[in-house]
Amino acid sequence: MAGDSKRTLIPGSGPLARVPAPAVFLLVLVLFGLGVWLRGTVGAALLGVLALGGGVLLATAWRFLDPRGRVLRVLVLGVVVLIAVSVL
Repeated sequence: MAGDSKRTLIPGSGPLARVPAPAVFLLVLVLFGLGVWLRGTVGAALLGVLALGGGVLLATAWRFLDPRGRVLRVLVLGVVVLIAVSVL
């Protein structure tokens, strides 16, 4: 079942279950792009919002992730935080 791309990672009927994945991808892409492009306090704030959202989602999904998935997601979150600090 691991190769089934239609299978939901975390089954549920919460508000995020109805958000289309392409919309989320575009939102993340826009926040990251604007944060890096604008730089300074505004850019760091946008990247901080992105990191905060990712951290909340990571905390919510933590118990459903295998150790390898946890490490990868923490590393990505750390990279976003480092980029946020570097654009200041």
